[in-house]
Amino acid sequence: MSQITEHRLKGTIVKPFELPYALYLPRGYAEGGEKRWPLLIFLHGAGERGEDLELVARHGPLKQVREGQDFPYIIVAPQCRENVTWDRMLDELDQFLLDIINNYSVDTERIYLTGLSMGGFGTWHWAVHQPNAFAALVPICGGTWWLLGFPQRIAVLKDIPIWAFHGDADEVVPVKMTEDLVQVLMNLNAPVRFTRYSGVGHDSWTLAYNEPELVPWLLEQRNPQFRLRSIQDGQGD
Repeated sequence: MSQITEHRLKGTIVKPFELPYALYLPRGYAEGGEKRWPLLIFLHGAGERGEDLELVARHGPLKQVREGQDFPYIIVAPQCRENVTWDRMLDELDQFLLDIINNYSVDTERIYLTGLSMGGFGTWHWAVHQPNAFAALVPICGGTWWLLGFPQRIAVLKDIPIWAFHGDADEVVPVKMTEDLVQVLMNLNAPVRFTRYSGVGHDSWTLAYNEPELVPWLLEQRNPQFRLRSIQDGQGD
């Protein structure tokens, strides 16, 4: 009688890549010393993909910097290549974060991840892929793809402080995509906040990033159990 047996191959595939990014260093950083700084990672939306790095400052925290606002943390904004989404760049993002930690004075207990639209999707997906890397998440008008096992997989984030934002008149990414994820987390008594802007369309990020409580809230969050899981751990998506 023929028999079917199961086997598993484990290995490592190395691929070259280039990931451009914009960088903001806070006042006082250049003075050096032993101080470690919080880090905010910003993932842009679909319209800012490509090879023009100026686009990553079109919206969000770097736009605020260009308008004269100072922040008490390092900000990095990688740029996704054309016709690719952040969920397909998780390995590159892992290497990117490792490089930022190795080359800048980063406080690994205070690494925050945020993104808008496609970057909101990327925030949820990367955090699930790296559940021990971030002290807080701020996904804006994002969601997840059901075909990848969401929203149930979001339960791995039940201990991470999350503040999600979405406009209830959004015709690009329906607000239900955030509501479903938030509900899963609320059912787990997770530390999640949800701001639902009444009558606001897809651009909920302008209001969200200008919330006066957002920066103080971020800076209150810490992750003493920081660990950047490698692909070799065998737990990647």
